[in-house]
Parts: sequence; C-alpha cells; structure tokens
Amino acid sequence: MTRYEQLANTMAAQIRSGSLAVGARMPSLRQIIAQHGVSQSTVFRAYYLLEEWGLIRAQERSGYYVARGAAVARDSARPPVKTPAEPAKVDISNLVFSVLEAAKHPDIVPLGSAFPSPMLFPLQRLAKSLGQSARFVNPWNTVADLPPGNETLRSQIALRYLGMGIAQPIDEIVVTNGALEALNLCLMAVTRPGDVVAIESPGFYAALQAIERLDLRACEIPVDPRTGLDLDALAHTLQIYPVRACWLMTNFQNPTGVTLSIEKKKVLVELLARHDVPLIEDDVYGELHFDADYPLPARAFDKRGMVMHCSSFSKTLAPGYRVGWVAAGKFADKVQKLKLMTTLSSSIPAQAGLADYLQHGGYDRHLRKLRSALIAQLADMDAAIRRWMPAGVKWSRPEGGYFIWLEFPDPIDAMELHRLAIEHGISVAPGPMFSAARAFANCVRLNFGHPWNAKIDDALRVLGQLVRRTVSPAQR
Repeated sequence: MTRYEQLANTMAAQIRSGSLAVGARMPSLRQIIAQHGVSQSTVFRAYYLLEEWGLIRAQERSGYYVARGAAVARDSARPPVKTPAEPAKVDISNLVFSVLEAAKHPDIVPLGSAFPSPMLFPLQRLAKSLGQSARFVNPWNTVADLPPGNETLRSQIALRYLGMGIAQPIDEIVVTNGALEALNLCLMAVTRPGDVVAIESPGFYAALQAIERLDLRACEIPVDPRTGLDLDALAHTLQIYPVRACWLMTNFQNPTGVTLSIEKKKVLVELLARHDVPLIEDDVYGELHFDADYPLPARAFDKRGMVMHCSSFSKTLAPGYRVGWVAAGKFADKVQKLKLMTTLSSSIPAQAGLADYLQHGGYDRHLRKLRSALIAQLADMDAAIRRWMPAGVKWSRPEGGYFIWLEFPDPIDAMELHRLAIEHGISVAPGPMFSAARAFANCVRLNFGHPWNAKIDDALRVLGQLVRRTVSPAQR
C-alpha cells in the first residue's frame, strides 16, 4: 500500500468511527504534514481518494468537509465476487463508428478524441530524420525490412526495454502498422472463431471491434477506476469458462486511466500462467508516466513467453507514421507469419525515419517535455471539472496517459449527453462504447491531451450546464 493510501485509510477509519463528525472540516494540509510526516502531494492524493470513496467533499475556497452519510459509508472490505456474465457475441462497431464520425469536424472541441494534440510532437525534427534516412536507404531494404521489420529500429526498441530492466530478445520483436495491428495479430495468433476472450469493462473499444470481427466471444472483467482490474473476478472467470486469451491494459488503462499495482501485475501473470492463457498486453501509454519511472508492464514478470507486449509511437511521437510493435514471446514466429499474410510490411521509410530519430533525435528529451505538458493539462482539466461540474460527479485522477473517466449521477444518459454536446461543438466519448453490454450509460471519457485554452475551459462550462439539465434538484 502506498503512503497516500495508508493515510487515506487512517482518515477513513476516523470518519467511520465518528472521530471526525459529519460536516466537520478536515484537517489542513499543514496539520496533516506535521502530524504524519508526509509530503503535500501525498496529502492531496489521500484527500482525492477519500473524495472518491464518498467520505469527504470539497467546498471551493474553503477546503474539505466530512460528507453526509460518511459514517455509514460502505466498508472498504472487498464485496463477494459475482458470477461473471456468460461470454457473449459483440456488436459494437456501429455505435463506435457513429460516435467517432460525429467528432471528426475540425471545429469540434476534441474532449472525446483518442489522440493527444499533434502540436505536442516534434514533427519538424521527425521530418528531418525521415528525409535523411530516405536519401540513404538501401534498395535492398524493401526486402530486408519485411517482417519482423527494420533491424535498427527493433534494436532501438529493445534498448528501451532494457532501460526498464527487461532483457527483450530482438528476434521476438515484430514491427507493425501501429499498436492496433499488433494487438489484432496477437489475437489472431491465439484464437479461433467462437473462442472466449477476457477483456476489461470498461475497456478499449478497439478490443471489442476485433472480437466482433473475428467472431469471438467476450467475457467482461470489471475494472475499478481506482484499483484497476478485478483479479478475483478474472480468476472466477478462468475457472468456469474456456478462456483462450486476455486482452488487457495494465498501465493508464483506456478509458479509466487506472494503473495496476506491481503486486497485482505479478498476480495477474501468475494466474494466467497457471491456466496457460496468453496475455495480450496493450501498453501504448506506458511512456506517458507522470512519476519518475516507466511503470513496469506485466511483460516484466513473464517467465514463459506468454505475455505479448504491444506498443507504438503513435501516442508519444509520430501518430501519422503508424509504426508499432509487439514483443510477442513464444508467439513471435506465428505473429510474424500473420503479418506477412495480411499487410506484408509496415512502411519501410517510416521505420527507417523512426530508427534515425531514436538514435539521434532526442526522444527522451521530447518525452520529458510531453509529460510536463500533460501534467499541466491534467491540472487544468481537474480544476475545470471542479469549477463547472455539479455535485455528485466523480472522476479519475490518472498518473499517466491523457484520459479522465467521469461518472455522473444515475439519471444522466451519456449517449444523450454526447448528442447534446455535439450540437454545442463539443465531443465526448460516452461510456457505452467501452462495453460489449453497452453499460456505463452514466459515464464519459474526456481527453486532456490538448494544450489548455479558453475554448476548452468554456467547453467544460457548457458540458456542466448540459449535465445539470438532466440532474434532479436534490442532486445538484
């Protein structure tokens, strides 16, 4: 348990016992720091956690107060594991396409976008690497750089694994057309039509679309926006259904932004190994960590080659280049053959250009600048949500990536909110597009990956007004 979680649990016990009465003002930052010997950041994160638990509430320019009903709030003990829903066919693509199509207009404020702003990327320096590498490309590279891909690029990718402490063999790395192709190839490598795949709920809609396209069955595993994947529910699912693969995001999960702890990642890998189930690990946001170090992926704890670790440069450096990869472990040969059978090769000039940039362009310097921008933009959005959203709205505070998950009071219909928002020139990503069962009707995902400005702040103001229209007076 982290320091802020320990602090939050200590204060939660005081609230539940009545030591801190309902309506009482919470101790000041200075008092908590002096009493517990922790940092200001630790206190803030502990208070955020208590707010998520419904134990305290913030009053603007006044501080935090013990919330009504906090003394009888639900206990932090884990509830009994529910029997997971039966594996089901997926029919989500029409919904996803309609939502994405509505947000394509350039005048729409892109709160529902899946990408950060291209203005945050070193596009001119990338173009220089692309032009330079193209001038000196060997004609034989059109053959040599067929799957598994450009050797220099794969060597640079292997070096980044080494920086995390993972000795990744280069011959297990296959370059793909973005991470999405890597994920799809991995799914094709380990499943057949009709097989059961365990996915997150809420989870990345492209996983749902891939399962739909390949005629697979989805078994949804709950994800808590604070603690991540419910491992007890996954273990129960593995016992009663013939799961053939898991497709999960362990770092800065889309859409909730939550990251599994190191302990849970270890348990996850061990659990799947016992059942001989491969893990397709989607880790496209791992480099966008706000703490000092890259949070180790589940791949770091894999001893049998059962974890297929997928990532790309699309979210961190070069979205238009469509260059990703998979460290495919024991499935590398099969993934490579599927790549040859489907799209043959990823762009050879783009591979060469990225290889040159990784060698000479200052990728780590760019990432530090990008992370700083995202941290500042997260703070701006967090402040805007507090300023403009009505009481009762809950939201995640991720430690990386660029997504915030909002949960509205039950009467809110996220699809209706999406429709109204588009009419006002604002896109949001409604919760039902992140679930095979079209659940999370009172949730939306927001993107803070764009430089903050008055237009975005005003969009949050309008969104707050739209939310209030459908919230009963007692909940305002």
